[in-house]
Amino acid sequence: MSDNNAFDARQTLSAGGGEYTYYSLKKLDEAVDSDVFSLPFSIRTILESLLRNCGGKFVDEEAVRSLAAWPENVGEELAYLPARVVMQDFTGVPAIVDLAAMRSAMAAVGGDPAKINPLVPTDLVIDHSVQVDAFGNGMALQINAEREFERNRERYEFLKWGQQAFDNFSVVPPATGIIHQVNLEYLAKGVWIKDGVVMPDTLVGTDSHTTMINGLGVLGWGVGGIEAEAVTLGQPYYMLQPEVIGFKLTGALNEGVTATDLVLTVTQMLRKKGVVGKFVEFYGEGLSQLSLPDRATIGNMSPEFGSTCAFFPFDSETVRYLRGTGRDEELCELLETYAKEQGLWRTDETPDPRFTETLELDLDTVESSLAGPRRPQDRISLGQMQSSFRKALAEMTGIDYNGEAKLNGHSRHDVESMVASDTPADTAAATGEGDPDPTAGEIGDGPEAEIDDSSVTVTLDGEEAYIKHGSAVIAAITSCTNTSNPSVMLAAGILAKKAVERGLSVQPHVKTSLAPGSKVVTEYLNTAGLMPYLEELKFNVVGYGCTTCIGNSGPLPEAVSEAVNENDLVVASVLSGNRNFEGRINPDVKANYLASPPLVVAYALAGSVDVDLEHEPLGYDSEGEPVYLKDIWPTQREVAEQLDAALDPEVYKEQYADVYTGNEQWNEVSVPEGDLYEWDPDSTYIQEPAFFKDLSPEPEPLRDIEDARVLVKVGDSITTDHISPAGAIPSKMPAGQYLLEKGVDSRDFNSYGSRRGNHEVMVRGTFANIRLKNQLVDKEGGYTRHFENPEDTEGTETTIYEAAMQYAEDGVPLVVLGGKEYGSGSSRDWAAKGSFLLGIKAVIAESFERIHRSNLIGMGVLPVQYADGENAESLGLDGTESFTIRGLEDLSPGKELTVEVNGGEKEFKVVARVDSPVEVEYLRNGGILQTVLRELLKEDR
Repeated sequence: MSDNNAFDARQTLSAGGGEYTYYSLKKLDEAVDSDVFSLPFSIRTILESLLRNCGGKFVDEEAVRSLAAWPENVGEELAYLPARVVMQDFTGVPAIVDLAAMRSAMAAVGGDPAKINPLVPTDLVIDHSVQVDAFGNGMALQINAEREFERNRERYEFLKWGQQAFDNFSVVPPATGIIHQVNLEYLAKGVWIKDGVVMPDTLVGTDSHTTMINGLGVLGWGVGGIEAEAVTLGQPYYMLQPEVIGFKLTGALNEGVTATDLVLTVTQMLRKKGVVGKFVEFYGEGLSQLSLPDRATIGNMSPEFGSTCAFFPFDSETVRYLRGTGRDEELCELLETYAKEQGLWRTDETPDPRFTETLELDLDTVESSLAGPRRPQDRISLGQMQSSFRKALAEMTGIDYNGEAKLNGHSRHDVESMVASDTPADTAAATGEGDPDPTAGEIGDGPEAEIDDSSVTVTLDGEEAYIKHGSAVIAAITSCTNTSNPSVMLAAGILAKKAVERGLSVQPHVKTSLAPGSKVVTEYLNTAGLMPYLEELKFNVVGYGCTTCIGNSGPLPEAVSEAVNENDLVVASVLSGNRNFEGRINPDVKANYLASPPLVVAYALAGSVDVDLEHEPLGYDSEGEPVYLKDIWPTQREVAEQLDAALDPEVYKEQYADVYTGNEQWNEVSVPEGDLYEWDPDSTYIQEPAFFKDLSPEPEPLRDIEDARVLVKVGDSITTDHISPAGAIPSKMPAGQYLLEKGVDSRDFNSYGSRRGNHEVMVRGTFANIRLKNQLVDKEGGYTRHFENPEDTEGTETTIYEAAMQYAEDGVPLVVLGGKEYGSGSSRDWAAKGSFLLGIKAVIAESFERIHRSNLIGMGVLPVQYADGENAESLGLDGTESFTIRGLEDLSPGKELTVEVNGGEKEFKVVARVDSPVEVEYLRNGGILQTVLRELLKEDR
């Protein structure tokens, strides 16, 4: 922070029992020609950061004036310095591994390792490591916690070392809650105070759903781990002045409609609109009808509709929520006073800001919905769910569905058959602008075909279960998206209570789970007397962390898994999450649907998604009478009464009083000492990465990429789930083989996410997703063809890792050919790190998702984009060619480059998606962290 007083903006403020310095936007407004207070609130927040840091190392007056004139300079670069950083353990462990490796590298070249230290407060919440092994009983929480510590002890020892070795770095132990809910309920302050200066609470996080905190008026979004590491080291987050899409809300939600239904509607609308790389900001009188958890639910889904953030300004609801969650009264008073003084406070009378574009939603029009079977934006109204599933089934099986649907376990109830279209539902993942309307569930007039609709009988704990296409084998109340919202969690409890009272039970083949986002949830469900009913339906607490939504659903019961795979059944999961990409939830489950927590319980009762819950019963009571969803659906009044009775600020204070020390297992983890980490060559969890070894004080010049071969060729919307290692580690693939060679039993493989601190595992799992469709081979999974020499156009089929290692041995650089929105999905830095370690020098695609493009550059991998209207198909590229990319010696932002094919047989133009001067420097240095390390080394000397 600068000591200068640009624009005479440094002022004092008395509030909350103290006196603070702040940098006044009113003073700036007086000093510039622009109208600062007509800007979107999100832009004002970034403008305050620039104003406060003006005159320092990264920000000058011209940068402040440029943003104040928004949108005149949209697309220009700015240096943003957020107040803090949050990490979760899947992405946080490799980040801390990198910092530890940077310390080792600094020491190796004679620098001061202590220079490698977080300068910005950084919190890491361990929430991604718990897996649903045990479920449906009162011991599930304890068993899963014990297994978590067994699997992850090495990682936890390393993180505890980091906590004592680095300043400004805190670790929230496992079994506390999900990072975004902990952030919302505890870590976030609304305003931040540093050295007596008050400022907006802003952050970046190593999880794409960091945007959930936007619901609290706190500006934050997900970045790659490597970008977050740079911010922790005091570097700016370099970004371009964004477009801001205004989303106006009017009206109020109708009876029976949940916040989940709203967010699925918003997600569908914004994906259709096209907001990738843009800010979204909500406004209008409808905001006053939304609770803060409802706003946070929308903010959480920002990555699903592609925007950088989904912002809600400060207002009276913000302060009400802070008080309700036990925040200090002084903080609440300071936030309200500061926000009003800075023009960061909205009311229904506040004039609408200026936006790039706007769209509008009347909350009265929102209806009960789900989304799936593989994309969050494919919203389906509840009434169309059955027909939508049948269209998806036709696509997945290649056969039109015209069977007679039967409720599992209720064979006496026959259902009128419905005919699905032979036109498969659109399954390309959303791409933003120009994306086709992702509506689903319409029944067409295609030809009918009969398929076997009989059930497979399995025995589970002495009880017979009947599994067929559409059976719901997973029902999970999970994910920060909804577990942070008391209204939908209490609604699930009320529905469970009514179901039990009517004598309903969950079908035996359904793997049920309840993974609250914090212990507060358990407390208010107990206080409301609803937990026993959830437990009666086998929705026992399985852990406090991100489970099913991240792929930690655990294995299905063996009998269910065998029935599914031996009979090639398309079975389903229903989860209250935010992600349902193919291959993510469970390897046995092809159809995955996002839904509100009460709907999750409902589908567990029905046992199938091949059911019309608006007209067919969930089951039968003890008298043989049908029980319909409408009979047990909670009313808004019932939910409101429970909210008033169950929520208490003291509960939040009590649960977070010992947030860093409340886990005894964590407290007993031994801690290695010292400022330099002692790398264990035998560890299979933590290894010193190769990124910084033999780092020279000065970078090598950029050179053209000569005679590269294609390692992977893919179509549109390849997600980071396809690229980055995630989920279970197959024993027959290279990562599994590596662990077996290291003496690790397959039972103890754990997940890829838990081994992100070991690059040897991760590089072997890159592009190894079981659903990856590499067009160089005729099967799914991590396979490719290796071409022996420039004349070889046939190649030999092998794994992607083995091919890459052979290319590396032969000195052959590699490229990837992609389609539209390459790298959509989570902010997974290993999608870029793994690409780098495989020897990929460039990715040629039609377009890139924001975070992954940035991450590629952060690892020194060049993203280049085809000219408009061109792609691999239009250019006749099948991936058997060799490629030379010319023009890198004098690379500049957006430079046009030339690609030569097969030594000059043909050539085409591409654009370097290097969008700013600093990104050119990152590429010159081989990545962000190499750039930072060299800068710190220069300062040290």
